[in-house]
Amino acid sequence: MQFTPEHDNLRRTVARFVDTEINPHVDDWEAAEEFPSHDLFKKLGDLGLLGIKYDPDYGGLGLDFSYSMVMAEELGLCAAGGVPMAIGVHTDMCTPALNRFGSDHVKKMFLAPSIAGDVVGCLGVSEPGGGSDVAAVKTTARADGDDFVISGTKMWITNGMKADWCCLLANTSDGPAHKNKSLIAVPMDAKGISRQKIRKIGMNSSDTAQLFFDEVRVPRRNIIGQEGMGFTMQMLQFQEERLYSAASSLKGFDRLIDLTIDYAGARTTFGKPVLDNQVVHFRLAELRTEVEALRALTWSAIEQYVAGRDVTRLASMAKLKTGRLARELTDSCLQYWGGMGYTLDNPVSRAFRDTRLVSIGAGADEIMLGIICKLEGTLPGTSNKARG
Repeated sequence: MQFTPEHDNLRRTVARFVDTEINPHVDDWEAAEEFPSHDLFKKLGDLGLLGIKYDPDYGGLGLDFSYSMVMAEELGLCAAGGVPMAIGVHTDMCTPALNRFGSDHVKKMFLAPSIAGDVVGCLGVSEPGGGSDVAAVKTTARADGDDFVISGTKMWITNGMKADWCCLLANTSDGPAHKNKSLIAVPMDAKGISRQKIRKIGMNSSDTAQLFFDEVRVPRRNIIGQEGMGFTMQMLQFQEERLYSAASSLKGFDRLIDLTIDYAGARTTFGKPVLDNQVVHFRLAELRTEVEALRALTWSAIEQYVAGRDVTRLASMAKLKTGRLARELTDSCLQYWGGMGYTLDNPVSRAFRDTRLVSIGAGADEIMLGIICKLEGTLPGTSNKARG
């Protein structure tokens, strides 16, 4: 990936924003189990950071996807994972299909204010009965005149408690599971919607909710793209979500290694720094190498995505590797902090809790493995598409 001066300028802008507007407040937000998303998103919107890759007609910058991923990588400097996750849901998870397939009406209603930072968005796919099995969602949106009437429940919804609108996946017909779903932009102040906060073991500064839809009536013109194509559009959104997950983890991983080097260099046991033990400095060298390998894979996938290539295989690999490396890296670093690593407010223990989600959200590790195997032709009943 060849970075331009514009990429570099964007990096500096985002890094400065993290340093001044996010990290000084993270401890308070973690304790409160929420952050002021409307206030923070408005500041991001004023800087043009919520519509980097989106249509200028609706307030976006019209840049390619690589610029959005530069922002994601710099957000990895955040001292808590919940804030960049919440931002990513807004910029790279609930809005890509809206920008790509939405009508002028639905873009003016939901995309433009999202880019401006005037509203907070969320993505409604997962349900209590399953998250990774998107085809199995049960929420329905039946047609009634000019409206859809929505009934069902969505689970583990990031930004759910404060969101102003939801990109909702629902069954709009009784057809085959992959052809009966639609994406619908749902205003969250509609009658019949209620919310329940979900407490978590990590990502505490990000609010998470269970959403209930009880005969919620929204105009049919709020549909995103073509009716019945929601599953396909959501699979496309997942590509950007998975690449965001990988890109936004990279500098966070580097930061944890740096912190661990500093701590292990200063902490002495048996008369010498912990870092002087070969098992420690060799392990940290291995982990740094793994991060660089993930960085190369991630940016290769991003570059090919910008070029218009299908990166389902590479994006799945990057997402899988990110989740696996997060568990390995945080566990190893925490060990070298000893008892301090087991305290609640330690940066490594926070990352240990926060990053565990990566192997679960946006498609669990096992889903990623299934996708890769299918494209490798090793899944029973498939042919080798990757090399063919």
